Amino acid sequence: MTTLLINKKKHTIDVDPEMPLLWAIRDTIGLTGTKFGCGIGACGACKVLVDNVATYSCLTPVSTVVGKNITTIEGTAENLQLLQKSWEEFNVPQCGYCQPGQLITATSLLNSNKNPSDTDIDDAMSGNICRCGTYQRIKSAIKHTIELKKQR
Repeated sequence: MTTLLINKKKHTIDVDPEMPLLWAIRDTIGLTGTKFGCGIGACGACKVLVDNVATYSCLTPVSTVVGKNITTIEGTAENLQLLQKSWEEFNVPQCGYCQPGQLITATSLLNSNKNPSDTDIDDAMSGNICRCGTYQRIKSAIKHTIELKKQR
């Protein structure tokens, strides 16, 4: 039995310790907001926060995250809800499939860098693929969130 702390809630599951975290989250625990995209850590659809760092859950064995704080798109994290509001305001999603990973990555960026440059944003978001090509709206929503935080 393995206990994971996901979205501030303990989940005790009986899985192979080498099972990718993605499948434990989706198939065993039932949180389906985190998406399977490629399975090789190239697209970013599966990203979750592990101790506030954006992490490819498709590549991360369950055994490596025991005792760590895991946040999925269904959870709450500093900056996540504010980014979600900006995403809506800037009409970012089209198909929406990549958006959980995009939001998790943007959250990790803003949690670690309160005022990222355009290059910082581009670098942080480069591990996420959007098949619909909404990259400019994603960047605009991130920059809008930075401005909102400055006004607080």
